[in-house]
Amino acid sequence: MTKPAVVDADPELGARVRAELGGSGPLRTLEGGRSGLTYRVTDAVGNDHVVKAVPPGRRAVGRNDVLRQSHVLSALAAAGAGQGLPLPAVTARSEAQPAWFAMECAAGTAAEPVLEEHPLPPGVARERMVAAARVLGELHALPLAGVEAGLRSAGGEVPEPLGPADELARWTKTMHAVPEELRSGSEALLSALRAAVPVAVDPVLVHGDFRLGNLLCVGAEPTALVDWEIWSLGDPRVDLGWFGVFTDGALFPGVGRVVAELPSEAELLAVYGNPEPPDHAWFRALGRMKMAAIMGHNLKRHREGVHHDPVQEQLPATIDALIVSGRSILEGGSR
Repeated sequence: MTKPAVVDADPELGARVRAELGGSGPLRTLEGGRSGLTYRVTDAVGNDHVVKAVPPGRRAVGRNDVLRQSHVLSALAAAGAGQGLPLPAVTARSEAQPAWFAMECAAGTAAEPVLEEHPLPPGVARERMVAAARVLGELHALPLAGVEAGLRSAGGEVPEPLGPADELARWTKTMHAVPEELRSGSEALLSALRAAVPVAVDPVLVHGDFRLGNLLCVGAEPTALVDWEIWSLGDPRVDLGWFGVFTDGALFPGVGRVVAELPSEAELLAVYGNPEPPDHAWFRALGRMKMAAIMGHNLKRHREGVHHDPVQEQLPATIDALIVSGRSILEGGSR
C-alpha cells in the first residue's frame, strides 16, 4: 500500500522541522495562534510541539523576531524560573532564514473572559485570574542578573531597560498612526499622561502582554505563559496596568462582556504582592490608552483593506470607552 503523502501547512518549513525533531506527521496551523505564524507538529515519539516561524518574505523584526522569543524562554529556564513559573520549554530552534523555533505543547486552554465566550465553570475565571496575579508576581521577582545571564547564554541580546517615558513614547506612536476620527479624545489623554510621567522603579523582566488570554490553564491551574512577542526589561507596573484592563468588561462595549465574578484590580494587586504600587493610576491609564491604540490600529487595517474583518466595525464604542476611562483615572476617578 502506498504511504499517504504528508500535507503541510508550509511544506518547506515542515520538512525543516521534521529534520530537526524527527517524526513524519504534518505541520498543522494552530487554531487560535494569532501572533505570527504558529503551528503544531508531532515528533517521532508522539510528543506535540508548537512551532513559531518568521513569515516567508518578512524580516525577523518586532513581533516576527521569533528567535528573540525563544531566547527569553531559554533564559528563564537557565535562571531556574521553570521550576516555579509555568513556562513552555524550548525544544529546537533554527537561525537559518526564515527562522523558527519549537517549544513543548503544554496542556490546557486560554480564555479571556471579558472578550470571549467561554465554557468555564462558575468561579474558574476568577480563580484563573487570581492564579495569574500570583504568576506575575513570581515573574517580576526573578533576579534580573540571572535573566540577563540566561539571555547571553541562549545567544540573545540583553536590551536596554525601558522606563515609563519610553513606554508612553512607543504607544503614542501607535496611537498617532490611527486616523484622528477613530480616536476622539486621545490627544487630551496623551497630554495628561505626558504631564505626569512617573519616576521609573528598578527594572524587571516585563512580559508586555500579560493577561489570561496568554496563560494556558487546566481548570484553574496555570500550565504555560505564552506569546512573548513584546517582552522587555522595564517597569513592572507596565504589566500590572495592562493586566488590570481585562478585569472590566464594561471597557469593551459592543465587543466584550461584564463578568461579575472577576476580581478587582485592587484584589489582584494584593495577590501580586504589592497592594499600592506608586503612581499605579498612571499605569492603569496607560494600559487603557494602549488598548485603544491597538483597537484603532486594527480598525484602520480593516477599513484600508489590509486585513478584512467586519467585526472590527464594532470597535469605535470600545475605543471611546477606553479613552474616557483613562482620562477619568488621571483626573482622580476610579475608572
